Amino acid sequence: MQPVTCKSMDNYFADPLRYDGGMKYERCGRSGVMLPKVSLGFWHNFGGVDSYERAREITHYAFDHGVVHFDLANNYGPPYGSAEETMGRLMDDDFRAYRDELFISTKAGYDMWPGPYGNWGSRKYLMASLDQSLKRMHLDYVDLFYSHRYDPETPLEETLQALVDIVRSGKALYVGISRWPLEATKFAEQYLRERDVPMLIYQGRLNMLDRAPQEEGILDFCAEKGIGFISFSPLAQGLLTDRYLNGIPADSRMSKGKFLKESMLTEELLAKLRTYNEQAQAQNKPLSQMALEWILQQRGVTSVLVGASSVQQLQKNLLCVNS
Repeated sequence: MQPVTCKSMDNYFADPLRYDGGMKYERCGRSGVMLPKVSLGFWHNFGGVDSYERAREITHYAFDHGVVHFDLANNYGPPYGSAEETMGRLMDDDFRAYRDELFISTKAGYDMWPGPYGNWGSRKYLMASLDQSLKRMHLDYVDLFYSHRYDPETPLEETLQALVDIVRSGKALYVGISRWPLEATKFAEQYLRERDVPMLIYQGRLNMLDRAPQEEGILDFCAEKGIGFISFSPLAQGLLTDRYLNGIPADSRMSKGKFLKESMLTEELLAKLRTYNEQAQAQNKPLSQMALEWILQQRGVTSVLVGASSVQQLQKNLLCVNS
């Protein structure tokens, strides 16, 4: 691994060799879109409570190494909306000249604002949310807009027709869904295809500890229908690294207790993690690299979404590309 060197950020000029450094691109289903094997997620570390200069360092390093896909959602932060505001600052400060090289996604479906129209899958919520997202990110359009979760109460036709009309309005080039059950996914695929707005991609949680998309048939269905698949939480929010093998670090996500609870780290899970770590050591690689490689080897997977709290962490995660 080469040492990380940080360039001056006052005037950002992307590395002219950014597409020659080893990043590999995978066709997203049966579309014209090529996604990097590793994409950068803004779920954590890009909110209003986080360092903007660190966000700049991470995104510069990502783009300079061929990571052209940035993934956001309306309520990423904290606070809600602030990750998209960070993206807007990044566009103005650094990435405006490279907009056509970037593939930017956002989503709506989870709690965003008070009242009956700030959540779930209604046409009103999806369209209003995307308008807000575009303003926060200082963009005219996003490359990809997702229904962030399945809504069991709103008619699927309403949610899906909103996605169709969003593409036809020019506010998104492609649409996808995230965390929908299989039968609803089948309905969505047919509905969108019949209206000439095919589903580009499915975003689901897939990692060595959570294989639900495989077990439920989501991955097989996507592969058969020419739909891409991108995995979020590929390292199980840090469990599939060496951070928790010998206890809970004071500065870890688990110590904060918001998404990872200490009660999750059972003896059974620790034993599994240590077994995985031994397998990784036998291959002379860190556990995180083996875990990301495992996902990329699964049928139908297009890309993995990694978060990063530092350039060094992102550099480590990118090792999976050239395995």
